[in-house]
Amino acid sequence: MADPVMTDDERAAFLGDVRVGVLAIERAGKGPLAHPIWYVYDGTDVIITMEATSAKATLLQRAGRATMVVQDETPPYRYVSVEGPVTITPAQEGDGYDLREVAIRYLGPEAGQEYADEVGGSFDAVTVRLRPERWLTVDYGKS
Repeated sequence: MADPVMTDDERAAFLGDVRVGVLAIERAGKGPLAHPIWYVYDGTDVIITMEATSAKATLLQRAGRATMVVQDETPPYRYVSVEGPVTITPAQEGDGYDLREVAIRYLGPEAGQEYADEVGGSFDAVTVRLRPERWLTVDYGKS
């Protein structure tokens, strides 16, 4: 049986496709908060943006780290899980997460433009960089 672990290049290509990630953040006295997210992978970090006052941002600030899982829901199944520390900064142009580009990536040209026009600048955003310490990857198509 072949090794189902993805190579670094396979992992980068997988994360570069359009998939929704699930971000998991520790919560005191409860199970982790797990929330679907749009993301950008720049070859080093996973980059996410969110409202500065959101539960996600508050929990990330407190925990200082997170886990994200991205999966392919059609056989042969594949997934990537990444865990590591996060840095949180006020969102600004050039920080690696361009809302318009990401919205177009996930929603297509027309709906993405509309979404970015409607949402862009309407809330106080932060950019979160998840720096990978541990990867877990599986591609069952290799078995």
